[in-house]
Amino acid sequence: MNNDLLVDARGLHTYYGQSHVLRGIDFHVRRGETIGLMGRNGMGKSTLLKTLMGLVRPREGTVHVAGRDMTQRPTYDIAQCGIAYVPEGRGIFGNLSVVENLQMAARPGTRGQRDWTYERVLQTFPRLAERLSHGGQQLSGGEQQMLTIGRALMTNPDVLILDEATEGLAPLVAREIWRICGLIRESGISSVIVDKNWKHVTQLTDRNLILVKGEVVFSGTSQELRSRPDVLAQHLAV
Repeated sequence: MNNDLLVDARGLHTYYGQSHVLRGIDFHVRRGETIGLMGRNGMGKSTLLKTLMGLVRPREGTVHVAGRDMTQRPTYDIAQCGIAYVPEGRGIFGNLSVVENLQMAARPGTRGQRDWTYERVLQTFPRLAERLSHGGQQLSGGEQQMLTIGRALMTNPDVLILDEATEGLAPLVAREIWRICGLIRESGISSVIVDKNWKHVTQLTDRNLILVKGEVVFSGTSQELRSRPDVLAQHLAV
């Protein structure tokens, strides 16, 4: 298997009960690649991410991470293969301080790399540095999102999955999140970004996929997507 192929999912069919959500999806992430995952609500984006992370098991298909078959493996095994997940809703520990949320996640990456240290995370998120003793539940929505991304970076991942990157955030805070996504890209970490703002997403991404009812209806570069107003209008309501 290609060493640059960090995530390789093939033929994924995922169900919730009798509801057939993902319908034969192929999805891959290469080292250093930033991918945008788009589509209207309820089209399967979060289900795809949860399937990749082992939070939902596919009924058919396979998920390989760094060449290893992780299809039926628990989520913690997938995380230890270098995949960090920032879920919709953030999932921080509200009863822990900012410091505790960050330090509990600290570990070297799959190649022993320690590029993202506690100090580097605080330099990247200066607002968190001002709130180290605050509990997670005391933070604003934007600060919680910064903390969740910072905590994911503390694991020194090979791939960062970011679901609804700026959902519900004020414009100034959203702009800060996009800046941080750019820094993550520059650092060489692969990313999968879900967000409704296709213009911001395509400024960062190498490739983009659009899902409709659990199927890929578009796959191409950011330039290709921006040049297809018909696709944007039909599938993203632009």
